[in-house]
Parts: sequence; C-alpha cells; structure tokens
Amino acid sequence: MAAQIISGKEIAQQIRAELTQEVAKLKEKNITPGLGVILVGQDPASISYVSAKEKACDAIGIYSDDNRLSAETSEDELLGLIEKMNNDPKINGILVQLPLPKHINEAKVLLAIAPSKDVDGFHPVNVGRMVIGEKAFLPCTPHGVIQMIKRSGVTLEGAEVVIVGRSNIVGKPLANLLAQKSELGNATVTVCHTRTRNIAAHTLKADIVIAATGYPNTITADMVKEGACVIDVGVNRIEDKTRERGYRLVGDVDFDAVKEKAAFITPVPGGVGPMTITMLLYNTVESAKMANDLL
Repeated sequence: MAAQIISGKEIAQQIRAELTQEVAKLKEKNITPGLGVILVGQDPASISYVSAKEKACDAIGIYSDDNRLSAETSEDELLGLIEKMNNDPKINGILVQLPLPKHINEAKVLLAIAPSKDVDGFHPVNVGRMVIGEKAFLPCTPHGVIQMIKRSGVTLEGAEVVIVGRSNIVGKPLANLLAQKSELGNATVTVCHTRTRNIAAHTLKADIVIAATGYPNTITADMVKEGACVIDVGVNRIEDKTRERGYRLVGDVDFDAVKEKAAFITPVPGGVGPMTITMLLYNTVESAKMANDLL
C-alpha cells in the first residue's frame, strides 16, 4: 500500500489561515506585523524566493518593507539599513536574503540583526535560547518539518528519529528540537552524516527518517523500514531534457520506490518548501505580539 502524502502546501495553507485570523485580531488593536526584506544583487533564485515571501506577507495582512539593493552595495551601507530597521517600530522581523555578494561578510550581517527581530532564527542568541529550551524564534525549516509531522498525526513522543544531514540550518537545530522535553519533541534522535559508516543500519530502525543532505537518492527503499514516516528536506535540480526548462526538481529521497514502503512521505516539490516561508510569517507575527506584550 502506497504511503500517505504529507502535503506541505496544504499544511502551509492551514497555518496561513490561522495567521490571517491572528493578524486581523492584532489590527483591531492597531498593530500591523511588519517584515523588513533586504535583497542584495540579482540572483534569480533569491529574487524568486523574496518575491514569494512578499506575496505571502500581503496575503495574510503583514506589512512588507521591500528593499532591493544593487550588487555593488557596500557592507557598511547594508549594516546601516539593518540598524535603521532594528530601530523602526513598524518592523518586527528582518530578513536578509542569502547568499550575499562576496565582498560582504554574511556572519557579520546576521549578527547585526537584533535578536528580537531575527525571524529566521539564525542569530546566536536565538540559537542559544533554542538549545536550552527558552522562548526563541525557531529556525523556519526545522520548525516547519515538525509542524508537518505533528499535523499529519504522526507520533513524535518516544519515536526513533534519524536525521541524515548535520547543517546549521536544518540538521543540527532539528535534532535539538526533536530531543527536547516539549510538545515539539520527546523523540529519540540519531544524526547521520558523511562520516557515518553505515547509514542504513540507523535508518532501518527509524520510525521517522528526515533527509537533509542536498544529494538526490540519498535515501533508497532498502534503507527504510515498512511503515516509516519519511520527510524529504532536499531540493535538487537534475537534468531533464523532456522539460521545457531542461531540468526537474527532486529531493534527497528516491520517492517512487520509498513511497511503496513508507506509511507517510513528503513530495518534492510541494513538501517542506512551502512550510519554510510559512514559519517565517509565523515568527513575524510572534515578534509583533512580543513587541506589544501580548505573549
């Protein structure tokens, strides 16, 4: 029996409907959540991503301050704009789209964002708070993955979870959140990576397998036990001359084969991707509530 598809698109729509109601209630109190967006340069993927975020803000009633800067913008100019947003009460969240041009120090830029407006959840202050279980902006993709699992009815408490990938953006924070003593966690977590000797030995024991490696077909059917939940975070372009654009998007999981063994599986596209933007909106609304002592 083929797996049940966990649609990130549908779950994202559910959460955005909830956020739309929250924003409407805030506006009754004369509070409009605001997101400051900064894009430096003309990277096509970044332009597409930022445009999607701005459209999503508009759809749920969040104010979006759009700043598109030339690739020649200096580091000092960018830091000055961030400082202006840090001090602007209309802005509750600041998003600096990565990657930045090579002459700009990304780490320095991310550190310049006030932790209270770091809705990406990348600032070391928020990372530290998350690790010790304090209130913090959670990184958007890991939080989105957990929401997908929970809202699909998959049990996290006591589950054996294997995460394949240890990046600072997905693997590490996701492992931390899932292991925490909280409603988002209480799982037993194993992290596999490029130096793991036998990844299949771990994934075959897992109730939930989360693939976040950036390589197609990292997880194959012989690596997954019957009835597992498989979450595919990867987005990879592979050549496909039958497509007009010359490529197609696939995840890190061999979807067609694995879906015949798993009980639940996420597709690519339409899986984790829509959740990342949605959780950014969630963090922006939470920031507006915090700024007005409503949490």
